[in-house]
Amino acid sequence: MTAAALESLRLYTVPEVMRMTGFSRSVVYELIRSGRLRSVKQGRCRRVSATAIAEYIALLETEAEGAA
Repeated sequence: MTAAALESLRLYTVPEVMRMTGFSRSVVYELIRSGRLRSVKQGRCRRVSATAIAEYIALLETEAEGAA
């Protein structure tokens, strides 16, 4: 498996997603709740994949292009 493939499998905690995006905790959880940012839950732990973050960024870019 390539390094890029391994990186795409990485799961980030909500605080890590907050640091990566600059969003507040409540915004990250609202995005998860609304389904705009996909996440997984194992036990009590909520995680967001690198792929889900990239897809959300792509969604924002698509929405920005439509608004322009």
